[in-house]
Amino acid sequence: MTTQIFMASTLYGTATLAAALDAGCFAPAGRRLLLVSNNAATPETTPAVDELPGFERLRGRFDEVASWNETIFPFHPGGWAPRPEDAPLWERFLRAAWGLGDDEVSLAVESIQVNPALGLAQIFTDAPLTVYADGLMSYGPTRNKLDPLVGTRVERLLHLDLVPGLRPLLLTEFGVPAQLVPTPAFTKVLAELADADMRLPEVERPALLLGQYLSALDILSAEEEERLHAEMLRGVVRLGHRRVVFKPHPTAPARFSRLLEAEADRLGAELTVLDAPVLAEVLYQRMRPALVTGCFSTALITASELYGLPVARAGTGLLLDRLTPFENSNRVPVTIVDALLPELTDRDAVAEGRRGQDTESLGELIRAVGFAMQPRILPELRQDAERCLSTRLDDRTRRYFKRKRLTSLGLPGGVPARLAFLLRSPTVRRAAPRLRRLRRLRRLVRR
Repeated sequence: MTTQIFMASTLYGTATLAAALDAGCFAPAGRRLLLVSNNAATPETTPAVDELPGFERLRGRFDEVASWNETIFPFHPGGWAPRPEDAPLWERFLRAAWGLGDDEVSLAVESIQVNPALGLAQIFTDAPLTVYADGLMSYGPTRNKLDPLVGTRVERLLHLDLVPGLRPLLLTEFGVPAQLVPTPAFTKVLAELADADMRLPEVERPALLLGQYLSALDILSAEEEERLHAEMLRGVVRLGHRRVVFKPHPTAPARFSRLLEAEADRLGAELTVLDAPVLAEVLYQRMRPALVTGCFSTALITASELYGLPVARAGTGLLLDRLTPFENSNRVPVTIVDALLPELTDRDAVAEGRRGQDTESLGELIRAVGFAMQPRILPELRQDAERCLSTRLDDRTRRYFKRKRLTSLGLPGGVPARLAFLLRSPTVRRAAPRLRRLRRLRRLVRR
């Protein structure tokens, strides 16, 4: 008998799996086990997927539900993996704990490059792998070099058609084919979640602000993220929206909401802060927002592509400048949102629903960004990157690249070749910190 094990850490990911099962993307199996992993920094204070409103609507697709946190307790899912020599012992333990016996096992996991998915794949060393992607990161390159013993077992990448016509770069270094989860199947599952019994505030056609808790990712400071939320609020008010709903990230601190409430009072806006951990897509169906705005959340794209709602982005320019290192896996999602969606401050573009680049141009840009991020993983993209940068690098597209990165890779747009030797000079490298200190001192004296 074959047992299919599906690992999920979010309700969105579970909905993606449910849609894939409904659409027949998985072969019949004797048993289907949903393995829930709570990857929050403090899982003890954050509800797991199977405790969230609406989960019961998805539960019927699986024969059983097990907790990865309970299985490996007291270790944290994000920080634990078996030692190579212990993998056979863990496999025997898991087969006994989950009643697998001698079943053939296949795995469906997300984020195969990191734990807990990577650890599970390393335990079941013979299991074929399906990687499913529930967001924009699937369009970017694999974030780090994956062990061939794992990568060569991946049979396919299941992903949603969030940007029609755009092909994922994830796992292409192993020749993994991408397979779409049909959009109608996914929207049908989301409709089931929207019909679930959950208490939501009744606000008609508000402006919806999406929070992401970027400070937890060390992308922005907490103060900068608060200012970004306030900027989003001021932006929608300037566009004439008085009813505003703020959907904070489930693990974001309460102070984010309190400061936003104070700003709403100052602006005379009616602000509602959601305290229920629901998907943004549920709000789209229940509230039909007049505008959805956020930074680079995948939910911005689903609002536009799946529900035809007006959308606007905020803060992407700042993030493109702040994301470090350059290969940060959030770079491609930020780039896609920045390139496609109108800026919140551009009244005409938001009103007209003006889109940015076409799919072909966006694909060229993403391949160039992907190569710049991971040149060793995707060396075959060098020519695409050179072609894009030599023909399309201007004031608008330069924001997606760093001159230092382009120079180090010998790509168009970097420091001219005749000056590149300066970057490699030990003398220049030693002098640079002193020059920076002198500039800081000059600024202080001028003040």
